[in-house]
Amino acid sequence: MKIALASDHAGYTEKERLKPVLSALGVDFDDLGTISEESVDYPDYASKVAQQVAQGRVDQGLLVCGSGNGMAITANKVPGVRAAVAWSEETARLARLHNDANVLAIGARTTPQAEIPKIVRAWFGTAFEGGRHAARLEKIGEVERSGRQ
Repeated sequence: MKIALASDHAGYTEKERLKPVLSALGVDFDDLGTISEESVDYPDYASKVAQQVAQGRVDQGLLVCGSGNGMAITANKVPGVRAAVAWSEETARLARLHNDANVLAIGARTTPQAEIPKIVRAWFGTAFEGGRHAARLEKIGEVERSGRQ
């Protein structure tokens, strides 16, 4: 699996801490920034990751910012992206299992540091369940398409 990885300044330290976790999971990643804790605008980085996912250049995306919300909101503006904020192993599993979410957003300031690697492991260890959830995803796609008219 190959992913695109990015953070803003608030998530930079956690993004760097996640790299060995990703490597241990066998997840290949492209780090799209940022490169320090110097203040940056999260939409710039979220959109880079979302575009990579939407264009099929990577399988999934991983974003880290202060709360996860700004990154997820931005990523979800890109058609084909289903970004979810996960604050626990369970929310990460459910986002993959039921929603086939393809971008994980984590809040570095709102999630206990010790939980973040667990969330990432749960995310990458869970596959989409399909079944009744596939029809719901199609409905999400209909909403997405109707918004472009």
